[in-house]
Amino acid sequence: MTKLTKNESQIGPIGLNKGLTSYGDQEFSLFLRKAFIKGAGFSDKALDRPVIGITNTGSSYNPCHGNMPQLIEAVKRGVLMAGGLPMDFPTISIHESFANPTSMYLRNLMSMETEEMIKAQPMDAIVLIGGCDKTVPAQLMGAASAGIPAIQLITGSMLTGSHRGERVGACTDCRRYWAKFRAGEIDQEEIVEVNEQLVPSVGTCSVMGTASTMACIAEALGMTVPGGASPPAVTAQRMRIAEQTGEQAVQLAKDRLTIDKILTPAAFENALRVLLATGGSTNGLVHLSAIAGRMGVAIDLDAFHAMGQSTPVLIDLKPSGQHYMEDFDAAGGMPTLLRTLKPLLNLDVLTVTGQTLGQVIDAYGPTYPQEVVKSLDKPIYPQGGIAVLRGNLAPGGAIIKQSAAQASLMEHTGRAVVFENAQDLANRIDDPDLDVQPEDILVLKNIGPKGAPGMPEAGYLPIPKKLAKQGVKDMVRISDGRMSGTAFGTIVLHVTPESAIGGPLAHVQNGDQIRLSVKNRLIELLISDQELAQRSLNNPVQEPKATRGYLKLFLDEVNQADQGVDFNFLSAPITEKVPKKKND
Repeated sequence: MTKLTKNESQIGPIGLNKGLTSYGDQEFSLFLRKAFIKGAGFSDKALDRPVIGITNTGSSYNPCHGNMPQLIEAVKRGVLMAGGLPMDFPTISIHESFANPTSMYLRNLMSMETEEMIKAQPMDAIVLIGGCDKTVPAQLMGAASAGIPAIQLITGSMLTGSHRGERVGACTDCRRYWAKFRAGEIDQEEIVEVNEQLVPSVGTCSVMGTASTMACIAEALGMTVPGGASPPAVTAQRMRIAEQTGEQAVQLAKDRLTIDKILTPAAFENALRVLLATGGSTNGLVHLSAIAGRMGVAIDLDAFHAMGQSTPVLIDLKPSGQHYMEDFDAAGGMPTLLRTLKPLLNLDVLTVTGQTLGQVIDAYGPTYPQEVVKSLDKPIYPQGGIAVLRGNLAPGGAIIKQSAAQASLMEHTGRAVVFENAQDLANRIDDPDLDVQPEDILVLKNIGPKGAPGMPEAGYLPIPKKLAKQGVKDMVRISDGRMSGTAFGTIVLHVTPESAIGGPLAHVQNGDQIRLSVKNRLIELLISDQELAQRSLNNPVQEPKATRGYLKLFLDEVNQADQGVDFNFLSAPITEKVPKKKND
């Protein structure tokens, strides 16, 4: 009963025989393992089934995962229906609003824990349940490194609320109403009132923020069951998706369809195409770079920008459009988008269904009239949502979400108003004596991967209060940090190299002229190379250091935004770049 079977000797251990604890006696290790698990009431018949691990990322601190108990129950039901043995286990759970200093700081830690728990415990496949912004990329990163069959289950988006007859949802409307409050357009009573309506249920943000973007990307990568990205968290359809995910996990285990067969360079190209077409979060590019890096694939930013020239924004969702994830789901969700994008996609890539993406798309139901997913010839924005910028201020690249920016500011030259760090910004941004005009450019330093640390979503600099009260709604803003996918405005992000390691951004001074030209892909500090070099010599940067703990590991090993803000020792050797350039 405890010996490895003939089949296992040919293809490796399966089920509880995998990854035996080291006691110096392999058969005793299995004997002991079975003895203890039988203490939980399992029979030999149950223990002979394929084991399907299920990550439990439920937490009282994470309302985005508030439906976790129901999801796990549905996944287990699907696993049992398909003849597997479901085994859920806890992992770190990260929520955007509850993680200090920032959720991004903890993403790599969650990826490491996910990877190590997959490796440490016996399982033939893993169901990854995540939703809030950093959880899905962390899980895909960890599973990519672990290398076993894996499938992603999204927790689902929240519902929308209503404020004084207006439909509202987190978190684009959070920022819009907060801007109104700062400008004095609404009072304390109304901001408290709207706070009750912005998040009316559990689930992730109801717009095309980072959570929704990563849900769509996971499906574009072939890592979810068809239609798995969009059903809201509290719907019966989300539970049916969970059940289907459990069934499919067993089939993945039986077929030994490991994650490396899904996460191919061609699949990453598809995901980049979907990122552009959804008007998705700028964070999606960072996370995709990190996931790809675990597979030895690098994102070519210049080729990505070129891809954007032929990939319009098709999804009419906030912050680039008007609708919410509920509407996207009602319009058919990702199946509708992928059908529309079919001429631009690599169709021969494998998905977790065992079928190619082309076969999955062909199996979708009939089209029907809807207003959320536009056609290729009538997009809501003619180019991809994200543009890549370069210049002496960002030699390693920077990005702007052009689909959510003010058109009149995308060709702009202005005077720099500089904030040295987040605390400096907090201390001075609302000072009535701040020397700032609407045509100026706000610059925030030291919020990159090492500078903050953890590259917080502080790139969405608030409009100075005295200008907000004058009716100013947007200004050019530049930083080496990130912004929420729910945010909007003419905001240059991910300036690389970051200021904390001596990038040119570190040497911008108040009054410098900066030129932004999205048309020409330029972000330039209008001083001579000699002046920039002299400033660097006069004010050398001391990189942040730490003496112990996770902070030391983070500061010693984290890489830059163009590499995904992953740890250097976790990335695989790069063997390929995506997307492919046209002349490749």
